[in-house]
Amino acid sequence: MKNIFTALFLLIINLFHAQDSNAITLFDKKLNPFLNVRDFSISEDGNETFFTVQSPNQEISQIAYIKKEKNNWSEPQLLPFNNEYSYLEPFLTDNGNRLYFASDRPLDKTKAEKKDFDIWYVERKNKNSEWSEPINIGKPVNSDLNEFFPTLSDNKNLYFTMESPTGMGKDDIYFCKWENNAYSDPKILDENINSNGYEFNAFISKKENFILFTKYNEKGGQGSGDLYISRRGSDGKWQKAENLGIPINTKFMEYCPFYDEKNQILYFTSKRNTISPKKFTTLSDFQEYVNEGENGLSKIYKTPFTIK
Repeated sequence: MKNIFTALFLLIINLFHAQDSNAITLFDKKLNPFLNVRDFSISEDGNETFFTVQSPNQEISQIAYIKKEKNNWSEPQLLPFNNEYSYLEPFLTDNGNRLYFASDRPLDKTKAEKKDFDIWYVERKNKNSEWSEPINIGKPVNSDLNEFFPTLSDNKNLYFTMESPTGMGKDDIYFCKWENNAYSDPKILDENINSNGYEFNAFISKKENFILFTKYNEKGGQGSGDLYISRRGSDGKWQKAENLGIPINTKFMEYCPFYDEKNQILYFTSKRNTISPKKFTTLSDFQEYVNEGENGLSKIYKTPFTIK
């Protein structure tokens, strides 16, 4: 009976979140030429987007951007501070003048040895001015451990992923409170979000009333990485996380959520794969079919999604 109840409960959750799978589309065909694309952040006005491009096995990781010109997206370009180190997981603040990201670049520019992953940011005066040199956010946020995937609420509270031997699992979600113009020490989110498994890539809402993130190989999930949501209760505590269900989650990897609250659009990265064998007339037909659809490589998707 317990197993039947569990199955019915999961079915109800999936039906609650279910939507037309045709509503899930690739973000934009301008990104199709890239083998691995992940992470996503869009400006408040919807005219500027930042994302990560990677080599097939992720040895190379760089941050790129596109801008909307006459209602069409420009050709993608690399941000100027990219170099031989890894750069990923951009997050643009609401005013559009500060971009956070994760990188293993050294603190000292005169040294070549990679550091562990830290949270960094660049600044600019306005959207038409140049970005500054990368600035390490420093302690207590950064440490000798790996910190990833920064995201901020309106009050500047910072949420991120950290690999810590004192955490609940290998990857856990932490936050640092912004008070007196400084960040407090990192605090791990409770067991309604973290577990002895893997939790990572958290997106915090503007008012901190919900958080989206990935759980990996969670029992009762669709498989691999699934997107989950936790809402903050009236008591200020995080409620038990819920799986976003099918068709957003699949048996493949879903991760790196970004939610446009104004337009109620969920952006996320997925390795979903719907390719099946077929006959091709030309090699260009083959290339188009493999490159432009759900081909198992990391791509950015979007879908209308209402969070109440």
